[in-house]
Amino acid sequence: MAAVHQEEHRDITGGWIRAGIFGVSDGLVTNISLILGFAGANPGHDVVRLAGLAGLVAGGFSMATGEYLSMRAQKELLEYEIDVERRSIAASPDDERDELRDLFVARGIEAELADRLSSDLMRDPDLALRTHAREELGVDPSATGSPWAASLASLLTFALGAFVPLIPWLWSQHGNEVGWSILFAAAGSAAVGGGIGWFAKRGVVRWALRQVVIGALAAAVTFAVGHFVGS
Repeated sequence: MAAVHQEEHRDITGGWIRAGIFGVSDGLVTNISLILGFAGANPGHDVVRLAGLAGLVAGGFSMATGEYLSMRAQKELLEYEIDVERRSIAASPDDERDELRDLFVARGIEAELADRLSSDLMRDPDLALRTHAREELGVDPSATGSPWAASLASLLTFALGAFVPLIPWLWSQHGNEVGWSILFAAAGSAAVGGGIGWFAKRGVVRWALRQVVIGALAAAVTFAVGHFVGS
C-alpha cells in the first residue's frame, strides 16, 4: 500500500511567536545597552544594578502594554473588515460570486473553472467568507491573533532577555561585572539567534552571529555615550 503523503506544519498563528522572539531579543539588547550605558559613566555597582532592574520591569510592562494595544487594534480592524465582507455576502451574493470569479481569473485560473469554483464556494456562507477574507484581506477569519497571548509572551520573554545581562550585578561586586554582563548577553544573543535560525531553517550560525553583532553595536554605542557623559 502506498504511503499517504501528509504535511505537518507548526502553528505559527496567533501573534505570540513574533511577540516572544521580539520580546527576548529586545530585552537582551535593551538591558545590556542600558547596563553598559550606566556602567560607562562609572556611577557605582548599586546604581547600575538598579538601572538594570528598572529597565527589566519598565521595559517588560511597556512591551506587554504596547503589544496588547497594537494587536487589539489590528484584531478589531480586521474583524470590522471581515464583518463588512459577511454583510456583503448576505446582501449581494451574486456580486460577491462575480468578484470571487474575477479574483480567481486574475490568479491564472481558467474562466470556466473559476466560474464553477466561485459558484460552489458561495453555496456555503462560512466557506465563502473565509475565501473572500483570504483573497481580499489576506487573513483567515479564525486566526486574527490573540492580544492577551501576545502581550503575555512579550512581557515574559522581554523580562527573560533583560535578566540575562543583569545576572552578574546580582551576585558579584568584584569589579568584573561588565565583562561577565557582556559575556552573558553575547551567549544569550547567540542562543536566541541560533534558535530563530533553527526554527526558520535559515542557518543557525548565521543567525547567531547576526544577533550577536547587532546587540554588540547597540551596547557599544550606549557604553560610549555613558562614558563620555559621565566623564
